[in-house]
Amino acid sequence: MELEERTIFHVDVNSAFLSWSALKRLEEDPGSLDLRTIPSAVGGDVKTRHGVITAKSIPAKKYGVQTGEPVVKALQKCPHLVLVPSDFETYRKYSRALMEILAQYTPLLQQMSIDEAFLDLTQKLAPEDREGAMILAQQIRNQVREELGFTVNVGISNNKLLAKMASDFQKPDRTHTLYPEEVPVKMWPLPIKELYGCGKQTAQKLQLVGINTIGEAAAAELELLQSVLGERTGLFIRNSANGISRSRVTPEREQAKSVSNERTLSEDIDRDNYETKGLPVIRMLSEKVAGRLQKSGLAGQTVTFQVKSSDFDRYSRQTTLSNVTDRADEIETTALYLADHLLNGPRGLFEEGISIRLIGVGVSRLSQKQMQQMDLFAWAEQNEEDRKKLAMEDHKRRAQEEKEKAEKARQARLNSMMEEINGKFGSGTVRKGDTGTDLQQNCP
Repeated sequence: MELEERTIFHVDVNSAFLSWSALKRLEEDPGSLDLRTIPSAVGGDVKTRHGVITAKSIPAKKYGVQTGEPVVKALQKCPHLVLVPSDFETYRKYSRALMEILAQYTPLLQQMSIDEAFLDLTQKLAPEDREGAMILAQQIRNQVREELGFTVNVGISNNKLLAKMASDFQKPDRTHTLYPEEVPVKMWPLPIKELYGCGKQTAQKLQLVGINTIGEAAAAELELLQSVLGERTGLFIRNSANGISRSRVTPEREQAKSVSNERTLSEDIDRDNYETKGLPVIRMLSEKVAGRLQKSGLAGQTVTFQVKSSDFDRYSRQTTLSNVTDRADEIETTALYLADHLLNGPRGLFEEGISIRLIGVGVSRLSQKQMQQMDLFAWAEQNEEDRKKLAMEDHKRRAQEEKEKAEKARQARLNSMMEEINGKFGSGTVRKGDTGTDLQQNCP
């Protein structure tokens, strides 16, 4: 049964993190350069220049800088790239301001992440009023630009899938339509990897059977797609490629139960190549999971590490942290701890001769990060207490080591004196444990 025609907008901030960091910088120093006008990027550790790129400016994109790539690689492409750290307090502030503006247009607002939302405007605009939709989209873009200082793209269609695809067309500050009759011209020529909901691995599987564009997927036999991707995914790709979507705009966004990423390895990993081939994958997956959590404004408390063996059996370990996190370093540290127990322990997979072909890292028990602000302050205070405690313990340890070192030096000097006296006056003149009186009596 087909859904009735709707008027759906998808609003997406152009380079959200970079734009919002630029606005914060201009607010603090009006005379500074606008990051959006120069090769710049957000992400990684600015001081050490490591980590991954989480957002980039349009000038940086012209150098080939890509979101998700290592900072080191981005700097090789663009040595004068300006790096700025993430600032999620600022990002949440601008995200809330954006959603407040969008909510003025319709109560049917579904926020998908910190920088994008769907709007169902059917009650305000009849689906056939396409000119009115373009005018309203321009109004939204103007209001966001004038009141908040950044730009958005607006995609318009009669379902969420096509509206989302439309908003990803040419940027920035544009309105694009993608109605069903426009799909053959505007969407089918695109690479299959650009189809909304088609992940990287799915795209690779389709390319292996000669399906390289969205149009080729739309024309493919359903049986072929399902034989390659499975029954459910095959049907989804076939429908999506033809612009078919029955998903409604729901004001209450269902919160994800977990965020995870997996990577099928180019070669099986065992004990011999784990450090060179496995550890970099765990780091990369941890950074991707952290990036997705941060973009959604979420943090999690349970970290899971899982693998698939060369025999396609799955194994996993998980642990629950004392506090929520969205930090890549904390997720990676925990994942490495779990990996060590699962793979390298006394009864680990490597010990039993089992190699692995897939690695996954995930975080669950999620909550909105802004809801945890007081907990994070408490976490920071606890970290400071832990730091002081560790410093005190380290001080005691060092003092004890110095004491033991001094004692060893004293004993060495005594031993040297004993050898000298016994050599001069005869063996046994001085013995360990002698008191001063005994020593005097033994001396001739």
